Amino acid sequence: MNENKFLARQFESLFDGNPWLDNTIMATLKDVSADKASAQPKTVPNSIWQIVHHMACWRQHVLTRIKGDQLQSPQDNFFSPVIDTSAKAWQTALDNLAKTQEEWLSFLEHQYDDDKASEKYKGTSYSVRDVIHGILQHDSYHLGQLVWLVKYNL
Repeated sequence: MNENKFLARQFESLFDGNPWLDNTIMATLKDVSADKASAQPKTVPNSIWQIVHHMACWRQHVLTRIKGDQLQSPQDNFFSPVIDTSAKAWQTALDNLAKTQEEWLSFLEHQYDDDKASEKYKGTSYSVRDVIHGILQHDSYHLGQLVWLVKYNL
């Protein structure tokens, strides 16, 4: 299997497929209301909504940098307060996350280059390949937080 197809399968599996870890991002979020997503838990620093926003922004940020644009990471690490807590705004947040999934899959299918994957990711000692695997690890980490927040109604 080509590496780009392997990576695409990993993205698909974790996002809304059948991953080894039994939880997916979209299945975890499918019944979460805007009220629940925006609720600020007392025991953890970020709401479900803030985590979803953070994930979507980092997915987009990393992909944009892989494609060659130089971006600065924001001071808030994409953990900004949720201002509009309406159901429509929550659906927009979920749609934005889904859009990043489509962009990653399109990149892997049409632009990923095995030869360039070992090149350094802008401004780091990591390769592009390392960073792509890293965004999958990042998604897995935050999926664990989301599962915990959703399951225990925090």
